[in-house]
Formats: sequence, structure tokens, C-alpha cells
Amino acid sequence: MDFRLTPEQEQFRESVRRMAEKHFAQDARQRAHSTEYPWDVAKLMAAHGLLGITISEADGGHGGTLLDAVIAIETVASVCPKSADVVQVGNFGPIRVLAEYGTPQQKKRYLEPLLAGESVISVGMTEPEAGSAVTELKTTATADGAGYRVNGSKIFTTHSTHADVILTYVRFGPGVAGIGSVLIDLKAPGVRLGKPSKFMSDEEWAQIYFDNVFVPADGLLLKQGGFKKLIAGFNVERIGNAARSLALGRYAYEAARQWAMQRKQFGRLLCEFQGLQWKFADMKIKLDAGQLLLYRASANADRGFPSAEETAIAKAFYNQAGFDIANEALQVMGALGYSQEELVEYCVRRCRGWMIAGGSIEILKNRIAEAVFERSFPQRPEKN
Repeated sequence: MDFRLTPEQEQFRESVRRMAEKHFAQDARQRAHSTEYPWDVAKLMAAHGLLGITISEADGGHGGTLLDAVIAIETVASVCPKSADVVQVGNFGPIRVLAEYGTPQQKKRYLEPLLAGESVISVGMTEPEAGSAVTELKTTATADGAGYRVNGSKIFTTHSTHADVILTYVRFGPGVAGIGSVLIDLKAPGVRLGKPSKFMSDEEWAQIYFDNVFVPADGLLLKQGGFKKLIAGFNVERIGNAARSLALGRYAYEAARQWAMQRKQFGRLLCEFQGLQWKFADMKIKLDAGQLLLYRASANADRGFPSAEETAIAKAFYNQAGFDIANEALQVMGALGYSQEELVEYCVRRCRGWMIAGGSIEILKNRIAEAVFERSFPQRPEKN
């Protein structure tokens, strides 16, 4: 078994690195602390083929693999951590679901501007009473003539203040079998954004309200019974989440490593203290182990959707490891790491959020346990 990247993948990684260093390095710190979406980055990435890497050429993408997209995230983040978010939006999650299940008309309307870096798509899953238990969602889609009326709300929706369209999980009927999805323009009549909330990551999200929003028939993405397909697509989102945890953990590790080789205390370089050597050894072990798990899930998926079990293992491991590595790197760098003069503290904050987003570590461990014991473990109390 060869764990090395192919010559083509190495060449791709090097070309991405050169582009990122040329265009994104200078303003990386300012970009990280801005609440604005980096449209300039998105358009540059579109021009350099970094959006739609895993989407078929017939749909306007580049027909690459999931591992190619992971390599792009890692490489961009090594130069500008915030810009890796744009790779995520353009290759993982709702854009993949749209490309996989959308009609030609939906792809023409939504996919083209997304791949051009002119638009952003969000995914509406979480609700005030449906977080990890997403199947408890209450947002409804009721048939109305040649379309549907959608009522409900979504919270904690990434890019909600910048997106043009939201892939919305809705309930057409009772139970899991009644769940599907529709595409809703965020400027449609009846759509309202609540007051933005600022999060630890410096991002701002707003609750989205749907008040009798009319969705025409051509806005239907997956009809009732489509929940399993939605979650299969969401596994791709989790790969991107894990890739950014890896990438930002590695960014912080490299910053701390360079610091340890030049900073002196008590007349010695930091790297000469055995206590710090052990910290770096532990960080390196976690980086390598997590990368193998992430690459396994990505490579086995090829151009399809990754295994739920392998994705859960990779994300659960790297969400924790990415945060631990970034946090240790901050400790090594002391006050400088804690300051906003460096992006190490930013990496800590972002990695902490990914331990919750896209499936919390605890929920992922539940899924892993189900695979271990080859049975499901319902979390709901038994009905009397």
C-alpha cells in the first residue's frame, strides 16, 4: 500500500500553494477577523479551478476526486486559514447534494453562479428544537397548487447572512420518511433573517424564518423519503469539516514549531527543552494519524459519497485532535499565541466550533458504536 500522493496530486498541491502564497498570504490575518465573506477569494479560486473540484465536467466542475478537494483545503489553509472556507463552500456539503440530485434547470440557475464564485449556498438543518436530533425538525412544506408553502425556521446556519440560496430540510409528512428538501431563494417573499449573532469564530449567523414562503415545483430537490440521500451528501460536508480541523491544527503547529526554533528562554531555545519536545511529538503523532484517517475516508469515496463510518471516525478524531494541537501550539507561543498578532488563537477558536458543527463528537461516537455492534441505539425514550 502506497501512502504517498501521486505525482499529479503533488503537482496540483504545489500549484495551489503558489497561487495561495501569491494572492492570499498578505491579508490572511485581516481576512480571518472579518465577518464579511471573501468574494475576491472566491472569484480567484473559481478562475484557478478550485471550486467544483469534485463536480462532474458535464455540470461545470472539474471531475476530480474528494481527495483532490481535501488537498486543496489543506494547502490553502497553510497560507490563509480563512480562505479554506471558500474551498469548503465550493466543493463540500450542499453544493455536492445539488450537483448530485438537482435537475438541469436547478443546476443552470444555482450551480453556475456558485462555481463562478458569485454566489454562496447554505444548508438549513438545525432548528430551535432540532439540533443533533435533526429528524425532529418542524419546518413544513405543504402542497399548494404548482408548488409548496414552507413554514418554520432554521438556526445556526453557516453563511446565512451571505448566502443567496438555502438547501432547506423540510417535512412533507410525518416521521423520517416524510423528510425531504427544497431550494429557497433567501430574497423570496416571506423569508426573513433575524438579528445576527456573533460567534466565537468571528462569524455572524442569523436565524432564518420562513413565513408561508411559496416554493415553485422546480424548487423541489428531494421529495419525501429523501432523508438518507441528504445525510449521505452531508457526509461530504463532514469530510470538509475534518479537513479544516486538520489544516488549522497543522497551521498552528507550524507556527509554534518555527517559534520554538528561534525563541530563547533561560539562555536556551525552546526546542531544547524536553517538555516541549514531547508536546511537539504528541502533536505530530496526532497530525499523522488524523491525516491517514481523513485520507482513507476521502480516497475510498473517490467521486461518490464517503462511508458514514469512516467519515465519523475521521471527523471525531480530527475535531478533537485539531483543537488539541492548536491549543498546545498557543501554549507554546505564550502571550504571542494568545494575541491576534498571530493566527494561532484564531485556529483554536475555529477548531473548537467544528467539534460541534456538522455532527458533534458525541453524536459521531454514537454512530461509530452502532457500526461496532452492528445495531442501532435509539436515543429517544421508549414509548409507554
